[in-house]
Amino acid sequence: MSRIFALIDANSFYGSCERLFDPSLAKRPVIVLSNNDGCAVSRTSDAKPFVAMGQPYFQIKDVCRRENIAVFSSNYSLYGDVSARLNQVYRQFSPEIEVYSIDESFLDFSGFGDRNLEAYARELHETIFRWVGIPTCVGIAPTKTLAKLANRVAKSSPDLGGVCDLRDQGKREEVLKRVPVEDVWGIGRASAAKLQRLGVITAADLAALPSPFARKLLSVVGERIVHELQGQPCLLLEQVAPQRKGCAVTRSFSARVTELDQMLEAVSAYAVQLGEKLRHHSLATEALTVFYHTSPFDTGPQRSVQKCVTLPEASADTLTLLRAARDGARAIWKEGYRYAKAGLVTMDLVRLEDAPRALFDAYDREASARLMMALDAVNAKFGRGTLHPAAAGIKRPWSTQFNMRSPRYTTCLDELPLVF
Repeated sequence: MSRIFALIDANSFYGSCERLFDPSLAKRPVIVLSNNDGCAVSRTSDAKPFVAMGQPYFQIKDVCRRENIAVFSSNYSLYGDVSARLNQVYRQFSPEIEVYSIDESFLDFSGFGDRNLEAYARELHETIFRWVGIPTCVGIAPTKTLAKLANRVAKSSPDLGGVCDLRDQGKREEVLKRVPVEDVWGIGRASAAKLQRLGVITAADLAALPSPFARKLLSVVGERIVHELQGQPCLLLEQVAPQRKGCAVTRSFSARVTELDQMLEAVSAYAVQLGEKLRHHSLATEALTVFYHTSPFDTGPQRSVQKCVTLPEASADTLTLLRAARDGARAIWKEGYRYAKAGLVTMDLVRLEDAPRALFDAYDREASARLMMALDAVNAKFGRGTLHPAAAGIKRPWSTQFNMRSPRYTTCLDELPLVF
């Protein structure tokens, strides 16, 4: 049975989510900013002529005002919930699905018999807009790499109506000739430059490379890309996400941190979030690295430091992680600097049930498990952060700012939309 993949991608996802609950934005350009309202990270199509991706907000304030561009802080609660709703609908169209990112998913369309798959993809495209309200594009092809490329064509060609089918080899060859090699999924900037020096300019040129030469030039990854462009599937759906190897919680401060107490409060809050992440994935860590640094854009003295703290045994206990984070932060603290960012990073994670134990138990695992279960249950029921250690702070003047965030319409009872 030949494999058929579909990639469905939400158009300008963050901006589309903002438009979802505010009809006044339907014909108005929208951009969404990064943490602390720093840079543009999402733009609707009508905002792209005025704002470049990653452009700092302070540089475009006047442009946004002049062009009547709506500007929002990131609203991750809303975006994550809408993404989950999209994937619920996707699963009604295919039992096999890979959630590739917050706004992209691969669906397996293999084995659908004599069904007209292009018409089926259009039904999916229309159902998503009717049920969820998010515009999408769908690419269909015999490999995941070609499906990504088909999706890109659908997005850039309005006359296709949001769906591009590249199963036909003749149509595929014509499209590959028009796609720059740097736009092929998996070809990074350095690889693209290397290929262009050799005269490989388009995706068609890349697909024509002999397999041994592609492997020598771009490793086994590049060889797979060539096979995929030729219509030979090498990448299957990852329906079960691979186990995380590492986990991190890092944030830029909304105001420079100059006092140890504030730094300890910040890393304590990050430890709480790290513990939540680890327990959500049933993972534990044996060590964590604490880091903080100044901003290269500040005129004062510069400093970047980190400290690895080893735990008595692998754990996902918030209180254990919090103590380790605070110990690490104290050990590398130095007065006289204006710190701009801090974070916690873990590597070599292990499954909680497989975590090695110390010869003499460092703590009561059963009591810890019960306490963390109760903590997570309270926060799941009443909202994240409802219950947390006092060391993580209350007012948090250093915390990330979202001064232009829209309401969390679907995840916060106090911010539900009202109809009068």
